Amino acid sequence: MSKITFIGAGSTVFAKNVLGDCMMVPALEGFEFALFDIDEVRLKDSENMLNNLKNNYNCHVTIKAYTNRKEALRGAKYVINAIQVGGYKPSTVIDFEIPKKYGLRQTIADTVGIGGIFRSLRTIPVMLEFAADMEEVCPDALFLNYTNPMAALTGAMLRYTNVKTVGLCHSVQVCTSHLLKSLGIKAKNVEEKIAGINHMAWLLEVKADGKDLYPEIKRRAKEKQLDKHTDMVRFELMDKFGYYVTESSEHNAEYHPYFIKSRYPELIDRFQIPLDEYPRRCVQQIENWKKMREELVHNSNLTHVRSHEYGSRIIEAVETNIPFKFGGNVLNTGGLISNLPEKACVEVPCLVDRNGILPCYIGELPEQLAALNRTNINTQLLTIEAAVSRKREHIYQAALLDPHTAAELSMDDIVAMCDDLIEAHGDWLPKFE
Repeated sequence: MSKITFIGAGSTVFAKNVLGDCMMVPALEGFEFALFDIDEVRLKDSENMLNNLKNNYNCHVTIKAYTNRKEALRGAKYVINAIQVGGYKPSTVIDFEIPKKYGLRQTIADTVGIGGIFRSLRTIPVMLEFAADMEEVCPDALFLNYTNPMAALTGAMLRYTNVKTVGLCHSVQVCTSHLLKSLGIKAKNVEEKIAGINHMAWLLEVKADGKDLYPEIKRRAKEKQLDKHTDMVRFELMDKFGYYVTESSEHNAEYHPYFIKSRYPELIDRFQIPLDEYPRRCVQQIENWKKMREELVHNSNLTHVRSHEYGSRIIEAVETNIPFKFGGNVLNTGGLISNLPEKACVEVPCLVDRNGILPCYIGELPEQLAALNRTNINTQLLTIEAAVSRKREHIYQAALLDPHTAAELSMDDIVAMCDDLIEAHGDWLPKFE
């Protein structure tokens, strides 16, 4: 029996999206969906939910929950990763509260920045443990990583393990449609070209029936900036650097040194920047789960509509040999983006079929866009270095190179803040020299 293993299956809503999608794929009939999570209560919830979905749609798959990770992985053909190491408490709270004592504010803190660095440092060692298990019990499996920080985690897997890995995000597939909708542009036969790094990939080209839409996009965006709205950071970046970026304004506000500045507090209101947004979302999600649990976990009439997630479509393409194109995170091997470092994890169009994943060559990004990407790549590469070498100096260097952190704090304060974060995380982090 072929097997899809979902690690972090206690993420019940996301498990419904991805594995519910897989139930809609005829080519996956007869598969086992193996669920693993360290939280056995949430694991059981997801098992019940998926069995309800399976029975409601009369799907010929097997749902099985495991409490032993290696057994969950044994013989898997595909592995889906959706873990969060350290959770909202204690780790996310630590990621926000300690930097705040130094005057460093964040919005999401899951990609780069000081929060992204420490999320990587506690997650990469766990992912490398997954890889060791996979190399033993399912060496040919395809690993689909949904966990952030996407570039650092996927880059570590691709550079330091033998596991076939691709990173999958949500922002690429909705970038263009959301942009056009927000500006009231109705267009048919839209073509797009997107490439860069995760959460900072660029809409390089956007056309409708062969006509370049960028002039109209920029005209309407400039008009829209006269009033306050939730996407002001991205529109400001497009105005100054010429291109629209895939990930949200609340994310990009902390990837660059221009927006969250204690010296210019008025920028927060001017660009509608939601400081401490991720902790608020976490609290809201915890509250929502209490209300949703009954209708999701114990609902025998549960329904599902196939989502826009790439996972099931990638698996379907491999199983059917019908190619599928998607935006994937892969190593920049051979200079897929020729003016970014080869060690970088880049987000580029990819094709997948029975032969596996084939990333597409992009060539050079406009130099200003590559320059912005490199500022974040610097921190990502040093973070991976720190996770693998276990040297504290590399943590300091990753933080010192982060654009937002460096723009706000002195070198001494950055080092002291890192030491405080290491101490506060305790056993959630490995020991660093």
